[in-house]
Amino acid sequence: MNTTVTAQDKPLLSMRGICKDFGAIRALSDIDLRIDRGEVVALLGDNGAGKSTLVKVLAGVHPHDQGEIEFDGQVVTIHSPADSRALGIATVYQDLALCDNLDVVSNLFLGCEKGRGTLDEESMEKHTWELINQLSAKIPSVRIPVASLSGGQRQTVAIARSLIGDPALVILDEPTAALGVAQTAEVLNLIERLRDRGHAVLVITHNMADVQAVADRAVILRLGRNNGDFVVKDTSHEQIVAAITGATDSVVTRRAAAVAARKNLETTS
Repeated sequence: MNTTVTAQDKPLLSMRGICKDFGAIRALSDIDLRIDRGEVVALLGDNGAGKSTLVKVLAGVHPHDQGEIEFDGQVVTIHSPADSRALGIATVYQDLALCDNLDVVSNLFLGCEKGRGTLDEESMEKHTWELINQLSAKIPSVRIPVASLSGGQRQTVAIARSLIGDPALVILDEPTAALGVAQTAEVLNLIERLRDRGHAVLVITHNMADVQAVADRAVILRLGRNNGDFVVKDTSHEQIVAAITGATDSVVTRRAAAVAARKNLETTS
């Protein structure tokens, strides 16, 4: 029997025992996270659970202090956003970082120059339409200012921009926050298109409806620690919420909660 493990059999991303300290505060404690190719993973947790810190570790904003990151079968170090992008990790933050006065093409290729101080407008416009069409997105024109687009269309532009360079992993930070029903559906369709194209997607969200709609797995953080890893189709809404709120805390999260409460008492007494 052939038991050879190929690169495709391994997870795209494997984080093991990740810790991150900010002075005396431990923001992440022994975090494990696995994401496979063509998989949508929702990262959930209350405010302060460690979600943003974990994303910034992957994005190269906050290098981790302990643990190991393996990406595409290789142990890697991520010391900067440039390292993250070079590996094939694209991060779309909640603020999107779009230039409202520029059109869609300019937002996608801002800073990308051909030759010395010249821009190949024709090829950039063609590539922009290719990315938009790959996402099956609805953008009336790539030559209109981003300020005139809806919230869902602006997310489309930010996601399309992240795909330049064909990243293996796309991280989306609260992609449907403050969007209406129709715009949310538009963004969820984009996430499905990313999965269909073989990208791994990590979605940070508070919206349980989004999780149920598109996520394959839900990973729960609580008090900077793992507190659950669920297959969404096999898990109830109540089970996931219980892990988020602490009703089903693991032994380590119960211990962490007790330590935090004791420190808080010492501080206030």
